[in-house]
Amino acid sequence: MDDTRMTATRTATQGARRVRIGAGAGYAGDRIEPAVELAEHGALDYLVFECLAERTIALAQQARRNDPALGYDPLLAARMNAVLPIAVRNGVRVISNMGAANPRAAARKTAEIARALGLGGLKIAAVTGDDVLDVVRQGDFRFEESGESVASLGERLVSANAYLGAAPLVDALAAGADIVLTGRVADPSLFTAPLIHEFGWDMTDWNTLGQATVVGHLLECAGQVTGGYFADPGFKDVPNLARLGFPIGEVGADGSVVIAKVAHAGGCVTEATCKEQLLYEIHDPARYLQPDVVADFTQVRVSAEARDRVRVTGGRGTPRTGTLKVSVAYVDGYVGEGQISYGGPGAVERARLALEVVRERLALTGVETTELRFDLIGVNALHGETAGARGADPYEVRLRVAGRTVSVAQAVRIGNEVETLYTNGPAGGGGVTKSTREVLAVQSILLPRVDVKPTFEFVEA
Repeated sequence: MDDTRMTATRTATQGARRVRIGAGAGYAGDRIEPAVELAEHGALDYLVFECLAERTIALAQQARRNDPALGYDPLLAARMNAVLPIAVRNGVRVISNMGAANPRAAARKTAEIARALGLGGLKIAAVTGDDVLDVVRQGDFRFEESGESVASLGERLVSANAYLGAAPLVDALAAGADIVLTGRVADPSLFTAPLIHEFGWDMTDWNTLGQATVVGHLLECAGQVTGGYFADPGFKDVPNLARLGFPIGEVGADGSVVIAKVAHAGGCVTEATCKEQLLYEIHDPARYLQPDVVADFTQVRVSAEARDRVRVTGGRGTPRTGTLKVSVAYVDGYVGEGQISYGGPGAVERARLALEVVRERLALTGVETTELRFDLIGVNALHGETAGARGADPYEVRLRVAGRTVSVAQAVRIGNEVETLYTNGPAGGGGVTKSTREVLAVQSILLPRVDVKPTFEFVEA
């Protein structure tokens, strides 16, 4: 066969090829069974677990400070034990940001699990470089949201993690990784990386990367595109929600995607579920800033092909920016909280009296707060007094008092005052709970891309 015919054959073959990516998780505490179902029945090439959020990684950094061997997702071991034997048997490669604050430790733990399962020889890559706390400490940065100086926080700084793009994951896959574990990587990039690797896309093919970002954005929240966080009985019915299946993206060489699910799984894939997820967390659909591309969703088209099969096309893009978003977490005081329930006739009036008692007690005893909330859950906690004042008073109500303080000692006193309502407040109160917790606040800065040095290393099982 001559070179021209060989090239045409390769192009035609690549054009017909589809890569199947399953979404195994949409957040850190997500269900595990749908991922197992995908690995077993999804005919996947890749299974991606998206498990990291801004606060999640800050908490992981705290865990790592307390124990250098930790800092990865608490469910990593459970997920790997459940999925790895099936994934290896079916030739499914696994990608996840469950590395959180400690991708190396996550890779070592995964290797240990693989050995215990008799799965030797797996190449497990840890992608690092997103932890830029030292760079941030040494620089002169201001938060994008408040304008506050980052340096002014001093020892209150907990973590600073840059949103990496697909490039280091692509490199790890090209080097033969069976499993890729990362820290803070932009959610869509977890899905974009295997597509770049499989189809050999140029990292400056902005329109294709824009469409790939559409794919990642649709899949990143797992069950949200198959009917989770969508159901509204009588308006938007979702079948068998308790057995919700997670999505599969069938992606072609041009980035076009069909969103589907395992046929026997619960949930549904419709134009509506895809459109809701497409708009999720998007500020400007014409300029969705990602580390790989500035994606443009304005020309995206969504069309049903068959039951539970929806085609999505039309994503575009322009060149990525010269900076990366960095999520910076810091200690921002403490929250003390107390709750108590009242039931029966007059429950709301007794609860209102209880709130006034606590309000006066906090003032009398000099509890120092920077913020205070006095809520009646089921009456005014979500939408205030005006929106909540509809119809007859409920037969039961839950009182909640929460306040932000600068010290643990002050925060504890808030819950204690609610607890004293047992014997010093209105009749019929019960079910008191109280808690005190440290507040981790998160803001963002923009860091020059050249200051972030992503890389990867292997741990072999």
